[in-house]
Amino acid sequence: MQVLILGSAAGGGFPQWNCNCPNCQGVRAGQPGLTPRTQSSIAISSDGERWLLCNASPDIRAQIAANPELQPRRGIRDSGIAEILLVDAQIDHVTGLLSLREGCPLDVWCTPSVHRDLSSGFPLFPMLQHWQGGLRWQPIEMDVESRRVGFSVPSCPDLRFTAVALDSNAPPYSPRRGSPAPGDNLGLFIEDIANATSLLYAPGLGALDDEIRTLMKQAGCVLVDGTLWHDDELQRLGISRSSGADMGHLALAGERGMIRELDALPATTRRILIHINNTNPILDETSAERAVLDEHGIEVAFDGMRLSL
Repeated sequence: MQVLILGSAAGGGFPQWNCNCPNCQGVRAGQPGLTPRTQSSIAISSDGERWLLCNASPDIRAQIAANPELQPRRGIRDSGIAEILLVDAQIDHVTGLLSLREGCPLDVWCTPSVHRDLSSGFPLFPMLQHWQGGLRWQPIEMDVESRRVGFSVPSCPDLRFTAVALDSNAPPYSPRRGSPAPGDNLGLFIEDIANATSLLYAPGLGALDDEIRTLMKQAGCVLVDGTLWHDDELQRLGISRSSGADMGHLALAGERGMIRELDALPATTRRILIHINNTNPILDETSAERAVLDEHGIEVAFDGMRLSL
């Protein structure tokens, strides 16, 4: 299994265009230890030729330009992107579909909940029907009782996928904002059958239940939500009244934070954070918070990072 980290930042990227927090000030000034990042997205392949794009961020054009594997190589119109999978309907994970319109029709895997939000509140599916048939929905049908479903993706025949419902939040344009339903947010447990390796990908994770903890312990590598250091981080900076929990993200610090959860994993598990908000002090490689991550053996994803599992 090959994984490309196309973008590692949360919505807005880093630096965010209208943000003057210490991190954004520093990266604009070229401060050592701070590196620009695009908005969160990854690509997965089992053969290095055909790639499953997991989330289509608004920065997808720049991400394709930075990753030759996704660029046209075989014909006058071509792409290494064979299919697309959406783990939610959040604007920073789906807006890139508009930039991919020239490649329609495109197969897009998502749950019925996400499909409904992208057909109504943010109607990308009906909008893009005007481009060569638009987006061809490939449903991920969640089992209501188990809150999970196994499935396969044609572009990655050697990989086995399990989608798991996560406790997070629905997007602001969803009628389920504040009361999300199973299927609004997914984690992906991906197994390489031939190599017996596995990855858990969960860029939006508001709380952990026994199901997700079990999968995290089974995975050889976890690529999980690192949005905020403190739950009230945006409030402390006077940026927003919303907490991390309000937005559907579990903070890193604290007795019940993500660091504690990652500490409970087997020593052999590779731990990587993704979807990092521009305010998070871990973006500064010289910060005390980054040193804490180093002590706990936790990595921070960066644009262009490559995993071979």
